[in-house]
Amino acid sequence: MNKRELVDAIATRVGDRKTATEAVNAIIEVVQKTVASGDKVSITGFGAFEMAHKPARSARNPSTGAEIKVPESWGPKFRPGSDFKELVNAGGKKAAKKK
Repeated sequence: MNKRELVDAIATRVGDRKTATEAVNAIIEVVQKTVASGDKVSITGFGAFEMAHKPARSARNPSTGAEIKVPESWGPKFRPGSDFKELVNAGGKKAAKKK
C-alpha cells in the first residue's frame, strides 16, 4: 500500500478524500518533525518512532575489498507495539497456510 492507497482507505471511513489527505499529511509531518527534533512518538498498540544513533565504523567495499570509514549518522527507527506484532504474526501464519 502506498500513500495514495492509504488516503483512499481512510477516505472510505471518513467519507471525504480531501479530509483524509489532510489527515495523512498532518500525521506524517508531525511524526517527521517530532522525531527529527529528537523526541519520540509513541502510539499505543501500534508502535514508537524515534531517532537512532549510528556510530562511526569501518566497512569494506564489496567490489575491491578496500576498507572505508563510514561516518556517524542519525536515522529514524520504528519499534512495533505488541498488538501490531501479534496482528502481523497471525497474518503471517494465515499466509503460510495458503501456500
